[in-house]
Amino acid sequence: MGNTNLCTTVLPCLTFTTLYLAFLLLHLSNTFAINSPSPYTPVEIIILNCGSSDILTALDGRTWTGDVNLRFFLQELSQNQASLATNSLKQSSSAFSQVPYTTARLSVSPFTYIFPITSGQKFIRLYFYPAWYGNFDRSKALFSVKAGPFTLLRDFNASLTADADGDPNDTISREFCVNMEEDEGLNLTFTPSDLESFAFINGIEILSMPTNLYYTPPDNQGLTFIGQQNQYLIGNRTALETVYRINVGGSYISPTKDTGMFRRWELDVEYLIPRIYASPFNMTIELIFAEIPLYTAPQLVYRTARTMGPDKAFNKNHNLTWEFPVDSGFDYAVRLHFCEFQPELVDWHDRVFLIFIANQTAEEAADVMVWSGRRKGVPVYKDYAVSMVGKEGDREKKANLSIILQANPKDWNTSFNDAILNGIEIFKISDPSGNLAGPNPGPLPLTAPTAVPPKNLVEAKTYRATIIAVVGGGVSSFTILLILVVLIFRLAKRVNDSDNSTKVSGSTLPCSLSRCFSLPEIKLATNNFDNKFIIGTGGFGDVYKGYINGEVTPVAIDGNDEYVTDEDKYGRSCLH
Repeated sequence: MGNTNLCTTVLPCLTFTTLYLAFLLLHLSNTFAINSPSPYTPVEIIILNCGSSDILTALDGRTWTGDVNLRFFLQELSQNQASLATNSLKQSSSAFSQVPYTTARLSVSPFTYIFPITSGQKFIRLYFYPAWYGNFDRSKALFSVKAGPFTLLRDFNASLTADADGDPNDTISREFCVNMEEDEGLNLTFTPSDLESFAFINGIEILSMPTNLYYTPPDNQGLTFIGQQNQYLIGNRTALETVYRINVGGSYISPTKDTGMFRRWELDVEYLIPRIYASPFNMTIELIFAEIPLYTAPQLVYRTARTMGPDKAFNKNHNLTWEFPVDSGFDYAVRLHFCEFQPELVDWHDRVFLIFIANQTAEEAADVMVWSGRRKGVPVYKDYAVSMVGKEGDREKKANLSIILQANPKDWNTSFNDAILNGIEIFKISDPSGNLAGPNPGPLPLTAPTAVPPKNLVEAKTYRATIIAVVGGGVSSFTILLILVVLIFRLAKRVNDSDNSTKVSGSTLPCSLSRCFSLPEIKLATNNFDNKFIIGTGGFGDVYKGYINGEVTPVAIDGNDEYVTDEDKYGRSCLH
C-alpha cells in the first residue's frame, strides 16, 4: 500500500513531457522488435502485459512489457482500494499459457492508465480473459471502459460475452479507432459497474495508424450514405469499433501477416449464406497499388475472392449473400475490397453486378475494371455508411447487416453474369455522445438444475460436485425405474404364458396353479364319460377324449373318480 500511495501522490506532479520521455523506451523496444519490413511502420507501438512485471514474448513473436514496473502510468482513483496484479487461474487450456492472458490487473474500484502518446489517429486494442482470479468470481466481471471522451464498453459482462461468442479459448479482444488531439495524452479508465462487481484487463495495445485510413480526409466529400441523399463524414471527433474484418474467400491472416498494423483478417464462411460459392484465387498476378495505398490490406486479400461461378443460368436466380449480426441503434461504416485477377476478364463491362447493403441498393452497376482504370490486378475499395437504427432506436437487440451481390440481369450490359468480392471491413460508429457500447449477449440456456453459484474456489469445487451428484442421481433413478418396469412386464408375460400352457397340455401342478373345472363341465366335455370317448388306459383308469372352450380345444381326461373329483378350497374340480 505504501508504493500505491506514492504512485498516486507523485503522478499528478509529472508533466506530459516527463511521461513521454520515460515511455519512449517502451515505444522503441516494441518498434525495433519488429524486424520484418512492412508497408506501414507505426510511429508508436505500446504493448502492455497487465498485471505482470516481466517482458514476455508471445507466440507471434511480439514483445509484451509488464505494467508492474511502469506503475507511475497507473492512477488509482480510490486511495483505499488499489488495483491488484494477479495470475489467472486455468479456465481454458489453450488460452492459459498465452501472453497476455496469464496475468491481469483487476480492481473493485476505478483505475486509469495514462498513456503520453502523440496526437493523431490510433488503434486501441483491449484483451480480456475472464477466468478466476483468486477469489474473484469470473461472473462478477462487470465494468465500463472509457478512452478520453469516448465510452468503449459499458456494463461489459466479460464472462457472459466469452461464453456466448463460441470462442473455445474464452478470450475476448476488442479493437477501437480514436483520434487524439494535439498535446493530449490518452486516459484509459476501467470502472466496475456496482459494488458487487470488479473490472479487469489482461492486455492493452495502442498503435498509431496511417492518417485517414478510416477517417474522412478534409478534401473528401465522405462515404455514400445508403438510403440517404447526403454523404456521411467520419470526423476526428468520432470513434470507431472494428466489428468485422474479413478475408473473403481466403484464409485467416494473422496480425503479423498484416501490413504493419497487426490487424486480424477472419474467414467469411461463417457469414456466407449458403456456403457453396466459388472461391477463385491468383497467387502469381503482380498487384499494382495505383488507386489505394499499399498498406490498405494484405496482398493476400486481393489475391483471393468469392464469386458466383461460370453458370449464367444459376447466377441469374441466386445471390452472393453475407449476414453479419450487429448492435441495433448505431450507424456503421462498410468497406468492400475488390480486385479483378481472373484471366477470362479482359475489359470493362465484362463483369457488372449490383450491391445491396442492409437490404438497400448501394451500387446498381458495380464494375471493378472501371474503378481500377480498366486494369487487372489493381486493388480498390468502396466505402459506404448505413444506419441500423430501429424505428424506436432500440439498442437492446441484434440486427443482421447483410451484404448482397447480384448478377446483372441484363445480358447485353455484361459479358459475365457474375459478381466478385475480396474483403469486408465493418465498423460501428460512435453516437453523438461518444458512445460505442452495445448490450451484452443474452444469458445461455440452463442445461442443469439451478444451484447457488460458488463464492470462492473451494466452493466452486463443491458446487461442481453437487451439480454432478444431482444429475447423476436423476439418471440413476430413471435407470432403476426403467429396470423395474421391464421386470414387471416380463413377470406378467411369464404368468400369462404359464396360464396358456395349462389350457393345452397335462400338468403336475397343484390345484392352486391349475386350470380348474366343475364336475358338470367335465361330464359335458366327455358326454358323461361315454365309452365312445375312451382313447386309452392311464395309471388311474380309462382316459377319455373331451373338448373344452366351446368344443374347440381337445383334452385328455383321466377317468379316475378320485382324481377328477379332487376339489380345491373353492369347491372346484381340477383338470390337470
